[in-house]
Formats: sequence, structure tokens, C-alpha cells
Amino acid sequence: MKKIEAIIRKSKFREVKNALHEVGVNFFSYWDVTGLGNEKKGHVYRGVSYSTSDIQRRYLSIVVNNEFEEITIKTILEAASTGEVGDGKVFVSDIQDAYRIRTGEKGGDTLN
Repeated sequence: MKKIEAIIRKSKFREVKNALHEVGVNFFSYWDVTGLGNEKKGHVYRGVSYSTSDIQRRYLSIVVNNEFEEITIKTILEAASTGEVGDGKVFVSDIQDAYRIRTGEKGGDTLN
């Protein structure tokens, strides 16, 4: 099993969510997060320009069986991309085991 974590633009979340559903990834968690990065963003308020380095993003946490790893990553990369600085990052790590709380079931079948 793999844990895929993605930090994406909030504006691309709906596209990513729909694309993941289309390839069969139907369960994941997400949070609104603020971070720092290479993208420089400015705001204008009443004609005065303010620069801020805080960037609003959405953080996705997805655990998939090994056979879904490649398609999940490919789907996120395609759906989240604008081609500009600040599109985000994807991280992949191994999951040793998973348990279904309701039944005590163990292993990859708990993800279904």
C-alpha cells in the first residue's frame, strides 16, 4: 500500500477530485492549509499593493493499493497542473498495514 500526499491549488481541487473519482479513487481526506513556497502573490486593497508569502492550498491524503499508485499520481499531476510556479507537490510513502475499525480486518482489502 502507498500513501500519496498532494499539495495543490485550491482552485484545482474540484478537477482533481473528479479526475480521481473517474479512475476509481473514491476515498481520501483533505484539508485547507497555508504554506510558504516559491510563488509570490500580491494583493491590492484600496489601490495599495500588499505582498504576502502565505499561500492557500489544499492538502490531500490518499492511501491506495500498489496497483493504484501510478494512476493516482498521474491523475493528480494532470488534473492539478496549470504549468505555472505554485502548482504544488506530490509525495509518496509506504504504508506498512491498514485495519478496518468496524471489523478488525487487516491489509489491503480494508481500502475497498
